[in-house]
Amino acid sequence: MRTSRVLRTQASSDAVTPGQTTVLALLNKRGPLTMRELADAEHVQAPSMTRTVNALAAQALVTRAEHPSDGRQVVVVITDAGRALLEDTRRMRAAWLAERLEGLPPADRAALHRAAELLLEMTAR
Repeated sequence: MRTSRVLRTQASSDAVTPGQTTVLALLNKRGPLTMRELADAEHVQAPSMTRTVNALAAQALVTRAEHPSDGRQVVVVITDAGRALLEDTRRMRAAWLAERLEGLPPADRAALHRAAELLLEMTAR
């Protein structure tokens, strides 16, 4: 968890917060979502998600669109600019992590590689 937290803060864009980056990643992966779906996925209250989406919309990283089947709702959609920012963030994270891994002795890198394999196996069950 600590490594994940450090990756989010050290290798994130100055344009958005780590939480906003998570929302962009969610929209990029799942496609358009309602505010309620976003709030539920992130385990936050609707007003908090509204603030997050408003901040992203102000930077043109997301847009709101009509819900395809419920005229009372809107869906949040990631924009091309949001995808580009997300890709830049991912690239920064990968570079940050690669730099730190390169400084480790080969035996430690091998141990981390095996640990990653074990974690993948655990989550696949």
